[in-house]
Amino acid sequence: MLIVSTLRSGTARHVLRRHLWRKHVRGGLRLLSSGQQSDFRVCIVGSGPAGFYTAQSLLKNNPNVTVDILEKLPVPFGLVRYGVAPDHPEVKNVINQFTNLAQSGNCNFLGNITIGSDVTVKELLDTYSAVVLAYGAASDKRLNIPGEDLDGVISARNFVGWYNGLPQDMELRPNLDTRTAVVIGQGNVALDVARILLTPIELLQKTDISKKSIDSLKGSRVRDVHLVGRRGPLQVSFTIKELREMIRLPGTRPSLDAEDFDGVEQAIADLPRGRKRLTELLLKTSHEAQTQAPDGSLSEWRLKFLRSPLEIVAEKSGERVAGVRFGINRLQEVDGKVNVVPTGEEEFVECGLVLRSIGYKSLQLDPMVPFDQPKGVIRNNKGRVDGVKGLYCSGWVKRGAVGVILSSLNDSMETAKTILDDLAAGRIEPSHGDSDHLIDLVTSRGTKPVTFQDWLNIDKEERLRGETESKPREKIADIREMLQVAFKPKED
Repeated sequence: MLIVSTLRSGTARHVLRRHLWRKHVRGGLRLLSSGQQSDFRVCIVGSGPAGFYTAQSLLKNNPNVTVDILEKLPVPFGLVRYGVAPDHPEVKNVINQFTNLAQSGNCNFLGNITIGSDVTVKELLDTYSAVVLAYGAASDKRLNIPGEDLDGVISARNFVGWYNGLPQDMELRPNLDTRTAVVIGQGNVALDVARILLTPIELLQKTDISKKSIDSLKGSRVRDVHLVGRRGPLQVSFTIKELREMIRLPGTRPSLDAEDFDGVEQAIADLPRGRKRLTELLLKTSHEAQTQAPDGSLSEWRLKFLRSPLEIVAEKSGERVAGVRFGINRLQEVDGKVNVVPTGEEEFVECGLVLRSIGYKSLQLDPMVPFDQPKGVIRNNKGRVDGVKGLYCSGWVKRGAVGVILSSLNDSMETAKTILDDLAAGRIEPSHGDSDHLIDLVTSRGTKPVTFQDWLNIDKEERLRGETESKPREKIADIREMLQVAFKPKED
């Protein structure tokens, strides 16, 4: 194998770079030639919203910067592709903005690269002026109660990956042969998974939901979904948009206990505007639910408050879920802070499926990266990683897994500003390498990077497959198949 770094002649190096690019990373990505390259190159690890927004802010404020965005999967867009619910296509429109950025000439996408096995953080720091870790949250918080590992208990994060076609989650086997499912958590993700469980199949089939999940959901017996939270109506984490979608979901009805809203109406006047509107809608929905006549033809979703899971109870076999034992709480305000206090009373909810949805968390990518394990974030100051020159972070791995996609925009702007301030102050050095150097390194270790042009081959194929099913796209959920499509030779 020819290695660029063995050559000294500038002309020879440039010719060989072009040869290697065509041979190993076939596609239309325009690498800057030696004479065009910026002395300041940034590598961003992670191609989700935080990664692309950081790149966008860097290039907007300093067009002389060159950015390489690395991604473990062969496909870009991270949370937008694999986290946004399939019935929220409008949220995915930001992909058009990211596509324009990736094709702008000074922003390069390189997929199919794993940090650790293909290249280390230290090697990236040795190559680039700055490295930004924006790889999101690949794990989730656990309940830490008995029975959590029973068959039938799954994380909402994995369930979302399953219905969105994330390769690592395609072997998930949620138990849909049950009437009742319990979702522990009351955030947007919790409402997403409840909505997917109850949405009529004829509506889901028109989305980009994965074929494997839609085939399973066709046979689902789930008709009753409990969304359970430790606190009360005033503390829910979901947004009014998500609540409205649940209220308007065809073929379903809400169920809310009137006693859960005692005193809520009196508290509304003092709430901030957004929380006030959300609480008013909850209160209205509660009142309307009390007047609706029972209708056995409708599926039902229930918001249950002031409940803490104590144990997930097994069937007699000891292997599968039979239900959840909850402790009933009350709220107590001390020095302006609302605390959850157990009452000693309990409640049992029979179910065959439990989805844990109490939050995502990031994992430490490399031992050299200072990491706050309890909080699940990289230790940083405004995106500047503590104690590691040239290393920065953005998105969930920086601030924690909170907020919606647009929340990453301001966060990414802050990180980009920190980087550019450090550049202006001379706190970071010019790059010691470029994309070609990185490509040489990973190809020498047996990995073929995927360019943005290669991704467009996958994108085109997914859209074609979707047309046959009358849906926007049919995502390829197997990595080997993704690579085959990405690197498929062009027909003459």
